[in-house]
Order: sequence, then structure tokens, then C-alpha cells
Amino acid sequence: MGVDYYKILQVDKNAKDDDLKKAYRKLAMKWHPDKNPNNKKEAEAKFKQISEAYEVLSDPQKRAVYDQYGEEGLKGQVPPPDAGGPGGGATFFQTGDGPNVFRFNPRNADDIFAEFFGFSSPFGGMGGGGPGGGMRGGSRSFGGMFGGDDIFSSFGEGRPMNQAPRKAPPIEKTLPCSLEELYKGTTKKMKISREIADASGKTIPVEEILTIDIKPGWKKGTKITFPEKGNEQPNVVPADLVFIIDEKPHSVFTREGNDLVLTQKISLAEALTGYTVHLTTLDGRSLTVPITNVISPNYEEVVPREGMPIPKDPSKRGNLRIKFNIKFPTRLTAEQKSGIKKLLAS
Repeated sequence: MGVDYYKILQVDKNAKDDDLKKAYRKLAMKWHPDKNPNNKKEAEAKFKQISEAYEVLSDPQKRAVYDQYGEEGLKGQVPPPDAGGPGGGATFFQTGDGPNVFRFNPRNADDIFAEFFGFSSPFGGMGGGGPGGGMRGGSRSFGGMFGGDDIFSSFGEGRPMNQAPRKAPPIEKTLPCSLEELYKGTTKKMKISREIADASGKTIPVEEILTIDIKPGWKKGTKITFPEKGNEQPNVVPADLVFIIDEKPHSVFTREGNDLVLTQKISLAEALTGYTVHLTTLDGRSLTVPITNVISPNYEEVVPREGMPIPKDPSKRGNLRIKFNIKFPTRLTAEQKSGIKKLLAS
């Protein structure tokens, strides 16, 4: 029978398509010539055999011919006369170049590998690779066809050589800002120390000043990114440096979205008879808010457009919401009680 393709792929005669793929995948990665620099000749021969075996057994027509006539039959030699009943596929092998001649011309092993994995070399095209070499299929993710497991994990060498350098993960740093700074906008300067590589690849420490423009109305969690400001290292794209805005607590206001909230302590008498709120805004203005309504415990006075600037349009602002913490007396004398009853009876 010549070469035993089932044996080469280490599968049995009833192997299904999935079994063939698994077997090819494992063996092609193991015997790829780029993966075996010390025994390249042997690896090349094995790699070709594995590719040829996979090509035949994964094609139902070729597999049927191979099962019946063996490798010789596939490669266009006329099978012995007793190799099948009348008809029985023998018409495939007319001599001469009639329409039914079956020619098995094995494809380039690199092409099969590239079609299977999406690139022609496990090392990103170090060796000759298939046509086009290197990566094929552009953004196709490695191993995505195989349930997402990483095809490089079986290598043991970690990241494949000669592949595009990986990007270091971002470095994140919190940038605390006062509510006044976020109200008016400000500029902060940050000094950073980093390593940069000179022409010879040697790294040297440098200090840099980064300027961060904080716009009016920016919220907690806003990110400012300085691309590739991390340390430079061989074969690694430097990390992005990301500053994340945080809000320092304020003694008077709290922030809710674009609104500012102020809680004012007042007495019960003030709640019932009227109260005027005096406050200093975040940009230093004095604001007077007279309240003539009765102030109940859940009363809220809304002052339009005295909140935080809206980042997309700083000429617009949220609202100022004034809430009240009413101090009730802990005890009343009999006289006070009767006086209050009289006053409130009407």
C-alpha cells in the first residue's frame, strides 16, 4: 500500500473530520521546520508527510481512492486489474489524459499549514513560509478556530520570535482634583521618571514633565492617556500612561452628576418661619437664596444653573440643590407646647 497515511497522522481508519484536524494540528506544530532548527531535514520530511496525509484523508474523494488503491493509485498509476469489481472506480485511472484521469498533485505543505492556522510559520514567518510568508489573514486571532486556546501555549518558548512586539499593559495613576478645580478647569503638571532606549538598545533613565489640561465639568473616572510613556524595553511597545480623575471630598458641596448638592442645618423655628441661605460658590461668588416656603424635612430648593459645568458645553450648568437638616427640639415645656398648639390651631 506504500505510505500509511492513517499511521502518519496517528488516527484509526474510521477517523472523523474532527479527529483528523486535531491530529494534523498537533503534529504540524510539532514538526514544523521552523520549530526544529537542529533537525531541519528530518522535520521537513515529516512535515511534508503529515501535510500530504491530512490532505488525502480530509478529502472524501481522495480518501476513497486511497482506501481502495493505496498511494500508488492516488498518484496516477494504473491499479492492478483485480483491484476492484467492474467499474468500481477504475475509470478514474484511464491512461492518457481523458477527462476522468485522477491526478494527485500534493499541495505545498506550507499552504496547507497557512490555510489551517491563518499564518505560514509558528514563528510569524521566520523561515520561507508559504506564499506571502508571515501573518496571513490579517486580524485573524491565533487559534480562534480552535475554541480560543492559544496555539503558542504548546511551544514552551513563550512568545514566538519575530512576531510584532507586544504592548505592555497600561500604567494607571489616580489624579485627585478638588471640586473647585473640576468646576473651573485647571492645568496640572506631573513629573515622571522613565527608562528610554538609546540607539544601541541600552536603557537610560529620563525625567519628563507631562501637562494635563483638566476641562471644566470633568467627572470622577475621566481618563487622560499619554500614549507609550512607560519604560522602553526590547521587543515591547512601551505602556500607555493613563491618569484617572478622582474627586477630593468638599466641605460644603457634594456632586451628583452635573448637580451640586448642599445640606444646610436649620432650626425648627427657621424651617417654619422662612430662611435665607448664604453661600460661596465654587468660583468664589457670594450667593443669597431666600426661602419663603415652609421647609419640611424632605424639602429641596433648586437653584437652576448653579451646578457643575456640563463638559460637552461648559456654558451650560447643572443645578444647585439645597437640602435641609432640621434640628427639632429634644423637649418642650408645658407652656411651649400650649403656645405652639394655639399658634398652629388656625
